[in-house]
Amino acid sequence: MKNKIRQLRKDMGLRQEDMAIRLGVTRQTINAIENEKYNPTLELAMKVAKLLENPVEEIFELED
Repeated sequence: MKNKIRQLRKDMGLRQEDMAIRLGVTRQTINAIENEKYNPTLELAMKVAKLLENPVEEIFELED
């Protein structure tokens, strides 16, 4: 699943570590999601969307 987390995070001036702390996950989890090596749970995806102030469907894109 593709995502725009890295760009949105940087636009908000957040480091991976800052984002991880706010979401209650590790920095490695944020890194893995950004590098498309891990698909977050629905709950985590919704928390990411809320933190980044964008709808889930604007952040994550299913690949065909």
